[in-house]
Amino acid sequence: MSEVTKTTAQLSARHLTRHFSVRTPGRLLNAKRIVRAVEDVSLDLDAGKVVAVVGESGSGKSVLARMLARIVTPTSGDLVLQGTPIAIKSKRTLEYASQVQLVLQDPFASMNPVHRMSHNLLRPLLIHGASKHDAPAMAEAALRRVSLEPPSRFLESYPHELSGGQLQRVSIARALCIEPKVLLADEPISMLDVSVRLGVLNLLRGLCDNDRLAILYITHDIASARYIADSIIVMYAGQIVEQSKGTSLVDEPTHPYTQLLIASVPDPSDPTRDTPPTGEHAQIEIAETGCRFSPRCPHVMDRCREEEPPAFIVGENHTSKCWLYADHDAAVEVALPTRRKEGETATT
Repeated sequence: MSEVTKTTAQLSARHLTRHFSVRTPGRLLNAKRIVRAVEDVSLDLDAGKVVAVVGESGSGKSVLARMLARIVTPTSGDLVLQGTPIAIKSKRTLEYASQVQLVLQDPFASMNPVHRMSHNLLRPLLIHGASKHDAPAMAEAALRRVSLEPPSRFLESYPHELSGGQLQRVSIARALCIEPKVLLADEPISMLDVSVRLGVLNLLRGLCDNDRLAILYITHDIASARYIADSIIVMYAGQIVEQSKGTSLVDEPTHPYTQLLIASVPDPSDPTRDTPPTGEHAQIEIAETGCRFSPRCPHVMDRCREEEPPAFIVGENHTSKCWLYADHDAAVEVALPTRRKEGETATT
């Protein structure tokens, strides 16, 4: 039995890779380079569990989500939906789409602005085979599921008449109305007001706990990942550099990149504290050989520049792709960022 058929997850990915060929500015017309957007990523999305993928802009999170949704075709790798292998080079089928739904970052861009919410909700239902008689009741049930009541008020509204939080809930309702097993949420709170972010996070967590949805939660906010997720994956330059179950990754980070992410979170009690640079401007410092994080790593060694590290076991269900842990018993002591105080919750 192959590796990909052993799992009981709703959706499994094994060694997913996506390379893009892009033209190089300033060189010959036909000169191209390969961008390794996602490299050798494996994960399982289990019913009733939230897996969070954390990383800076450009780390490959959204490309990963679109490969799982089968909007982007992987260069290589395997996908298994409820135990059935998927031919990754084939087109996405309606059956696959009915089981795996994607919620996008910008709810205003994901809705047709010239149609009422009723059109935006009824269209996917009709496409997936619901009758015209049953579809309106199913749309209302989906809105109740995301706590938008009375449904009639929202069905008759245009996108511009709703707040960002309400519109994102409609986006989630649209994804849920065809009863998928997997929900891929690509930074669903990043464009919302701080005051409503917690409500959307609690909605996703409730759908996971009560309806046994398998959820992939993509974010650059590691605090919100700690709040909602059962397991956390940290990506850098298309690779998984650290992952764990529970909150141990945030409470006791081992990879220098994870520590940088946590150290870059603003501290309201010390607004003058310097934070390390993160974001797209930092993504240009990616090593072509060895560890991709080596140009930015404060603990870089010669070996880091020459050999790519494997994922070392650094704790229970906790791995870190760093040469510091080649000999875990004699590993270099890495300074950890200041931890949150007991009882402190995610920034919302």
